[in-house]
Amino acid sequence: MRRGGAVSELVDLLGRLVAIDSVNPDLVPGAAGEREIAAFVAGWLERAGLDVTVSEVAPGRPNVIAVAKGRGGGRALMLNAHTDTVGVGGMESPLEPRVEGGRLHGRGAFDMKGSLAATMLAAASLARLAPRGDVIVTAVVDEEYASAGTDAVARKLSADAAIVTEPTGLDVCIAHKGFLWLDVETAGRAAHGSRPDLGVDAIVKMGPVLTGLGALDRELRAEPSHPLLMSGSLHASLIEGGQELSSYPERCLVRIERRTVPGETPELVEAQVREVVERATLEDPDLCGTVMCGFGRPPFEVAEEESIVQLVRDRATAVLGRRPALVGHFAWLAAA
Repeated sequence: MRRGGAVSELVDLLGRLVAIDSVNPDLVPGAAGEREIAAFVAGWLERAGLDVTVSEVAPGRPNVIAVAKGRGGGRALMLNAHTDTVGVGGMESPLEPRVEGGRLHGRGAFDMKGSLAATMLAAASLARLAPRGDVIVTAVVDEEYASAGTDAVARKLSADAAIVTEPTGLDVCIAHKGFLWLDVETAGRAAHGSRPDLGVDAIVKMGPVLTGLGALDRELRAEPSHPLLMSGSLHASLIEGGQELSSYPERCLVRIERRTVPGETPELVEAQVREVVERATLEDPDLCGTVMCGFGRPPFEVAEEESIVQLVRDRATAVLGRRPALVGHFAWLAAA
């Protein structure tokens, strides 16, 4: 196929994907989810000659796994793209794809239905060519919230190498940060505001903890430990507490996000936050603080010397006319 024809086919396929509502229901309650787009992707890849399996990760939220069978003797390559998008609030006609200035616009066009379309077309081409090794397409759900789709894939499938086709500015991403969510709670004693002799203010008790968390974040960012990702970081995302203006609050809860770099484990992160609470307790012996770890995903990196990294860079150089840089991604990608 001529280059112009390939581009036209890509634009057409991307437009059809964008027109399908696939907003993640964990982000927007009641949203459409991935059922319709999974059916479209599965049917398209099956017609292209791939062996297709549709597997529900959660009710109404299926992964699509498609394999272009190799003729034997080669290594397996996995291509990963997600089918969900964030919400469409504030957008005008988000599901009507339009081309302006050589770019296709619409919800999910960039993140990441463009890459999904490219992956589907590449897999269809490889199915016709019959390479030695298998090519596995994983079109997964839930990347925008908890990456449950890729987690399910990683538990069941393996390959010699994998490419997550998230947009990277046409550079090669070989590392990304992880994250861990933690809750810190301080306890007080509820009482009417007129009875300070009885009340204990849990929100005030949280003050030295917040100060300590700020100091920990500054300490982390002052000493970068990774050549691409720099350093871990921490911020207090949410805070709640109190019952009413005229009462002493009996509890205060701070929800924290800690971004991690390779080498930083959940155990390390939890120990750091516990130390902050313990230091605050030394200043205020009556402070009663607890720490609880929640959901998280690990950081990830692949060595520059790995053959898949060098192969991708070499092929990209031939197409782009420049050698793509090696970069790190500061958000958690789909396939840790």
